[in-house]
Amino acid sequence: MSRTLRIDEDGVLRTIDQTLLPFERREIALRSVEDCRRAIVSMQVRGAPLIGAVGAWGLALALRDDPSDAALHEAWRWLLGARPTAVNLRWALDRAMRRVAPLPPAQRAQAARGEAMAICDDDADCNRRIGEHGAALLEALRERLAPNRRAGAPLNLLTHCNAGRIATLDHGTALAPIYLLHQRDVPVHVWVDETRPRNQGASLTAWELAERGVPHTVIVDNAGGLLMRQGRVDAAIVGCDRVAANGDVANKIGTYLKALAARDCGLPFWVACPVSTIDPQAVDGDAVPIEERDAREVTHATGRLADGTIAAVQVVPDGSPVANPGFDVTPARLVGGLVTEHGVFEASAEGVARALAAGLAGTARTAGIAR
Repeated sequence: MSRTLRIDEDGVLRTIDQTLLPFERREIALRSVEDCRRAIVSMQVRGAPLIGAVGAWGLALALRDDPSDAALHEAWRWLLGARPTAVNLRWALDRAMRRVAPLPPAQRAQAARGEAMAICDDDADCNRRIGEHGAALLEALRERLAPNRRAGAPLNLLTHCNAGRIATLDHGTALAPIYLLHQRDVPVHVWVDETRPRNQGASLTAWELAERGVPHTVIVDNAGGLLMRQGRVDAAIVGCDRVAANGDVANKIGTYLKALAARDCGLPFWVACPVSTIDPQAVDGDAVPIEERDAREVTHATGRLADGTIAAVQVVPDGSPVANPGFDVTPARLVGGLVTEHGVFEASAEGVARALAAGLAGTARTAGIAR
């Protein structure tokens, strides 16, 4: 299975148009910095790691056309404004900027292209390791539950939004350990929140899980608490767009409510994220900018009609005001652990600091091998 972001035989950057899923699988070509930014803003490209990778490629494409200092800084600034909440975008742009800024303009485009490719490779490897650490957590949970379960009963997991392979370069974050368990023939079942208003769960997560043959059931966003109380959920695992320095987590709107329900029912609530998602400059969740999105995402819903036509229908009365915050913040106290490529860390200032230190150590080791 190819990566979510790839270079075709003609050297053109291509990715899946996620706004057309699950009814049509079509790739889009990203030939310019404008294409990359437009894809991020329109959510043809979404998922914090994938947004970061496309941002890095956008910078490389901008430098192909104009490698001057002015163009470099303008492209960095313009791309950074595409999505304010996902910190991976800034992380990837800063990484590319550090690589190319010291170079003569004539060398910048090729170096930026190489850095964008490296970011993609690193993300795929990072998410593979997140899957391994997350699978170990889930296997341990399954063993603890085994004495009170019938033989062969699946592990029931709840997830919110989409944190699968199409939100990353490969494997995914929150879905990576689920895919790994499924590959190992461990019985697993996923409750998939629809995730209004854009329905990334119903449209994307369900599509991914079906493609991989993972048993799953789509539920309305507000059903999770009931299922937890009924004992039909064993744990919740979600991705995230930013982790603050104190362990607070910003993720798709509705995540906070799932964490509250999990805490009330005594269930694990884990967040899967690469260390690049940690923002040490954000003291806590209140420092994370919350994107306010277009009201039309709430007033209209897109689906397939009986004749096969894809259409948007209005579901809100004319004239009713709409608020559409794209994300919320789950306080660190509700998070059972941050599942990263370097292991599982406590959602606290101390845990975040250890995760960042592990990330720096891993980067240093990689650099040493490269030399």
